[in-house]
Amino acid sequence: MTQVAGKVAVPMRIVVTGPVPGVLHSLQEDDAPLDAKRSASGEPLTFDFIVSIAPGPKFSGKHVRREGPVRRFVYVRVGASAGDCFSPWNRRMKIDIHDIPPDLIAQAMAGARLVATVSGTGKDGSPACATIRPVHWRTEPAA
Repeated sequence: MTQVAGKVAVPMRIVVTGPVPGVLHSLQEDDAPLDAKRSASGEPLTFDFIVSIAPGPKFSGKHVRREGPVRRFVYVRVGASAGDCFSPWNRRMKIDIHDIPPDLIAQAMAGARLVATVSGTGKDGSPACATIRPVHWRTEPAA
C-alpha cells in the first residue's frame, strides 16, 4: 500500500459468482478489456486491481469510471466487449464503488483489501449487465 498526496493505493478484488459458463469476462482498464477470463462450468471469476482512495472518500485510478460529481464505479466487460467476437452478448457489468460502507473504506485505507462479490447471471439466465445489485462488500488481509 502506498500513499501519495493524501491518496492511498488500495487493493480491490471483484469476485463474479455463478457466471454463465463459457462467456468471456474482463476488467475494463481505460477503454479496453484487461485480464480476460471465462468460467468453464460456472466457477467464480476473480479480478484484482488497485484503486486510489483520498479523504472524502474520493476514488480514482485507471479502472475507476465517473458519472456526475459523486458516482464512481468499475466495469467488468462481458462477451464481445470482453474480446470474444463470436459471443452473442456485448455487455458490461457496472459495479458501484462510491457507496462502499465507510467502516470498510477505513479498514482498506489501513491496509486491507476491499472485496466485492456480485452475481454473474441475470434473472433471465443470461450474463448479468448494467448496474449490478446487490454488491456484497467485505475486507480481507491484503496479500
